Formats: sequence, C-alpha cells, structure tokens
Amino acid sequence: MVMILDKTSLVTEGTTQVKVFRSNTADRGPGVKMHVPFFNPAMELNRDLSVVLCQWLLDKRKHGLVLLDGLAASGIRGVRLANELQGDFTVHLCERNTDACMLIQQNLNQYKFENVHLHEDDLQVVLSRNRFDYIDIDPYGSPIYFIDAAMRSIKNQGILACTATDTAALCGVYPKVCQRRYGAFSYHGLGMHEVGIRILLANIAQAAGRYEKGIIPLLCYATDHYFRIYVMIRLGKSSANESMQQVQILSESVLPLAKKNTTRMVGPLWMGLLHQKQVLKQLRTNLFTRQLGTKHSLWKLLMLLEEEADASPFYYTTEAVAQFCKTHPPRLSTVLDYLHTQKFDAVKTHFDPTGFKTNASLKDIQKIFQ
Repeated sequence: MVMILDKTSLVTEGTTQVKVFRSNTADRGPGVKMHVPFFNPAMELNRDLSVVLCQWLLDKRKHGLVLLDGLAASGIRGVRLANELQGDFTVHLCERNTDACMLIQQNLNQYKFENVHLHEDDLQVVLSRNRFDYIDIDPYGSPIYFIDAAMRSIKNQGILACTATDTAALCGVYPKVCQRRYGAFSYHGLGMHEVGIRILLANIAQAAGRYEKGIIPLLCYATDHYFRIYVMIRLGKSSANESMQQVQILSESVLPLAKKNTTRMVGPLWMGLLHQKQVLKQLRTNLFTRQLGTKHSLWKLLMLLEEEADASPFYYTTEAVAQFCKTHPPRLSTVLDYLHTQKFDAVKTHFDPTGFKTNASLKDIQKIFQ
C-alpha cells in the first residue's frame, strides 16, 4: 500500500489539489482499467460540469443536501465537490478498493472537511442504506448495473448523474451487448450517438417507473469517448406515466437518411427533450464565477446544448446529405441560413460539428445541395 501511494502525483482541477495515481496520462480517451486508484485526465470537463450543476442544485434548494460520488476511484470528484461548493451540504464518497480509499483519505485529511464521509464498501450497499439528493455514477463501462439501486435511493427532485463509456454497445457496434445490457435494439449509422443517449435515458425512465418515479433530463451530451446525462427525479404515478409516454420503439426507416425498406426496429428510445433550456442558461451564468480548467470548452458545450434544447429529435450532417445527393457539402452556416429563409427551424447540434437539427423534410433540405 505504501508503494502504491509512493506512485501518486499532484493534480489540480478547479481550485482543488489532490494526489492521484495516473493510470492514463493522455488528455483524451477512456483510460485503462487497473487495480490501483483510477484517474482519467480526459474527464476534467465531466467533473467541472458536475461542480457547476451541484452548485446550481444547492442554490435552488437552499437547504442541506446529501451528495454522493458513487464510484469515487481517486476521489477527485467528491473532494472537489466538498472543496468548491458553497452552501449547506454533505458529501459521501463510495469506493470499495482499499488502496483507493487510502488515497482518498489522504486527500481528505489535507482539507480537514467536517461534512465528508468515506465509505469503503460496494456502491449497491451504500445506495441501499442511504438516501441522496445527488447521485453521481461514473463507472468504467456501463452505469446500468447501479440504476435500479439509485432509483430506490434518490430523493424526490434529486438528480441522478451518469456516465456511460460503453458507447460501442449503445451505438450499434455490438448490438447483442446492447440487447443484453439495455434490452434495446441499437443503431449504427447517422445519428447513432443521439440514439445511444436516448436508449440510456429510456432505460433509466423504465427503472424510475418501477418505483413510481419519473425523469426530467436536465442536460445530456456525447463527447469524445463517453455519454453523460443529468436527470431530475420526480416522485409520483403521474410523473412516472408522463415519462413512460416519452419511451417509444421506432422503425429504423424513420431515422434521417436510413434505408426506407428496412423492417428493423430501434429502441426503446427516450423521445422527449434532452435538455432544459432554462437550466442551461443558469449554468452558463454560474460559470462566470468559477475557476475551471475547461471553462472555455464547457461554455461552448452549454451554448450548443441550449441552442438545440427545443429542437426535434435526430439530426443530419452536411457530409451525409451531400453523399446522399452525390454532391459536395456546402458550409453548415449556408444550410442554416437557407432553412431559416424558408421559415424552417434549424440549429446546430453538439453531436457532430457539421450536424444540424431541423423540422424541414429531406426533400426541402436537398434543394440547397442540388
């Protein structure tokens, strides 16, 4: 154990400095799973956003909240929450790896927190024994194994935050894995990242419904190697029923530029909104007061999410439409301007740098490409 701690190095994120064991020193990518405390520098934006969103929740609720860093690993997220948030709250960190807990405790000791609790235990056990206002599940792989327990543990109007790095399964590369893990038919083609997020949300909505709870996605995004979702949980049969009305199985033929003669199905998918525009505006406002390493990138992401918040599901890309029309793609700005002049809704999407969402038909879109 001493040898493990000797291999640590200091890392600063936000205004917090902690010791971590670097299992991956790259700035991008999912990292490599190891038996030692796990730290992935590529997830800094992910952690920055969790700090900003938890502060929003504290400002909104204005009474003592209980926050959980469910799979703490190096503990950097939980330590950052304890150090960087302002308000009346308690932070719990859960990690079953003994070496990781030693490292986390060492990091906690330097700050002398009085509102932090470390659990060296299995997450399922911690969720079964406690109730939380915020649960963060950031696993190596799929969060699905913890969703049911999280639904029993989450308080009314609490927030469940999940990261999924099994994007290959959710995006149709491994359809049998998606069927086995999520009970869903995946899709591999244009828009597969949005389909993947909607599969994950549908599964969470179904889990919530089993406990007469509903979900309201606050923001969901795909970036690099992972999906990230934040959903507010609402207690009650009516909330559960409203959520389940947003869960549908679609014919693959209705997806943008998909084959029209296919009999394949996709889903179940969450067909409701992925973001709440007002929440995104408030998060962007809160960014002004934050010292964050990914502040500029996070600002751009939240702007894009806000722009597409009210858009219809699924998107096109200029490259895909151009290939369909057997021509060269125009600039994205040209496409958007044209659609606006034709009185259609059209916005950029964060899912693809050349992607756009619109209520225009493919026939209307094709006119600018021909």
